[in-house]
Amino acid sequence: MKIWIFAEQTEGKLAGVTLELLGKARELALQSAEAEISAVLLGEGVEGLSATLFNYGARRVYLADDARLCLYQHTTYAPVLTALAKKEKPDIFLFGATALGSELAPTVAAQLDTGIAAHCVELRINEDGLLVSVVPAFGGKILGDILCPVHKPQMASIKAGIFPKPEPAPVNGEIVGIDLTLLEGVADGIKALRICREEPKGLPLEEAEVVVCGGWGLGSAENWRLVEELAVLLGGAAACTRPVIDEGWAPGEHIMIGTSGKSVRPKVYLGFGISGATHHVCGMKDTGMIISVNKDEAASIFEVSDYAVAGDLNKILPLLIEKIKENRGIAPK
Repeated sequence: MKIWIFAEQTEGKLAGVTLELLGKARELALQSAEAEISAVLLGEGVEGLSATLFNYGARRVYLADDARLCLYQHTTYAPVLTALAKKEKPDIFLFGATALGSELAPTVAAQLDTGIAAHCVELRINEDGLLVSVVPAFGGKILGDILCPVHKPQMASIKAGIFPKPEPAPVNGEIVGIDLTLLEGVADGIKALRICREEPKGLPLEEAEVVVCGGWGLGSAENWRLVEELAVLLGGAAACTRPVIDEGWAPGEHIMIGTSGKSVRPKVYLGFGISGATHHVCGMKDTGMIISVNKDEAASIFEVSDYAVAGDLNKILPLLIEKIKENRGIAPK
């Protein structure tokens, strides 16, 4: 079985989800005899990234290092991946469900006349040797098994943070150059010129050991500001659910946790006013310790919590902040 990972990189830096997928590919390989893990790497000046890909599980890297691939464009990346897949015939082709991967993966799938399961939360090999992609449906209330038994490759995209990053093990592998002759006939059309970034403020959710999350039960923008304050006091990051974004209390979707947001694995998660809908829980279920505050004693979030507090967050949240400041000798404003 040939398992391929698209090695997403931007300006010479590998996306974290690439390494997470390599770790998952190693698990899948254990479920199938004679499995072979390869990474496909496109860009300019990126050959040096092959060593990292080998260390995280790839035994072969298909490399296209060319100025025409410096910045991502689906009009150049997709034909290269499609031609390579038609030639080498992988059984499984995995992508990160990033902004880039969410465009590139279905484009390649369409060109290969195969299917793709998007935004998966689990992958496994069944008794028939087929890839089973698990995808949340109906707002995360159920998990559906997606199979592609007829067409190859079997393709899936997975969000960052769903799978843990494996421990590296230095090894050597094989680098195989990709024939780029086909790019000579690709029309320029729209050309990417540069990458412009606006870095979000504060500690990124993915790096935080403590995450303080607020839900619809917060009830106001004032309480959301208390969530942000508590996160700073604990040296962590503030996060939220979809309703908090919709109400305009939180700064943006980059701090939303769930199937349509980010997946996190902090050491501690504190949730305030969160009901515990499946589409949110999918994004934080692998947390070390979960502490939840909700006035509803039957809230679903308590089912996955290590510590459950059935109480009024309007009283608990300010008091908690006050006590932390008091213990640290911080004068009240």
